[in-house]
Amino acid sequence: MDKTTDIRREELKKNTPFNMILVLTITAVVVGGMLAGFYKLVEPTIEENRLREERRAVFSVLPGVADYSVIEKRLNKRDVVRIFRGVDQDGRLIGYAFIAEGPGFQGIIKMMVGLNVDMKSLSGLKVLEQVETPGLGNKIMEKWFEDQFRGLSIEPKIEYIKNRKPEKPNQIQAITGATITTRAVTEIINRRVRVVIDIIKEAETRDSEG
Repeated sequence: MDKTTDIRREELKKNTPFNMILVLTITAVVVGGMLAGFYKLVEPTIEENRLREERRAVFSVLPGVADYSVIEKRLNKRDVVRIFRGVDQDGRLIGYAFIAEGPGFQGIIKMMVGLNVDMKSLSGLKVLEQVETPGLGNKIMEKWFEDQFRGLSIEPKIEYIKNRKPEKPNQIQAITGATITTRAVTEIINRRVRVVIDIIKEAETRDSEG
């Protein structure tokens, strides 16, 4: 029996299912540890960028805002509502901004929404995150679509119409070929804005009594 045959037999012994599983497990643990360490390293930067983007969005959907404070309420273990109360340079209330997110056609859609002081109409919309279909659903990030929400009535609720221009103050025009995404945007905002209004009224009542 030659040396080559012995070497091959030794290699076959090493490549048993147990050894392969052991190697894969060790590799997974090492790689997982490296990724966890890397995420911990970059997490402060990610959070800083998120807050910066969030701040820019607040100023975008509340024209004339100079500063803002935050109203926060936990609805359940997962859902925390953060409302940005925007004021002008003289401290006068401009309006409110809040984050609304929910499922779209491809994944989660996350938006910053501006609400006027009268709490009957919106002051703006800025899409923060989306993974909708390129060339169709992702048009929700285009200026023409976002601009439809400036001054848009939320009473009785936001609606969308297809293949024609809006006829009522609470209507927007749907994106051609992306009705599901358009519907998702309106439904996400309609759900969230009612919750936000209730929280604002609750906070105002508490402040007046205090």
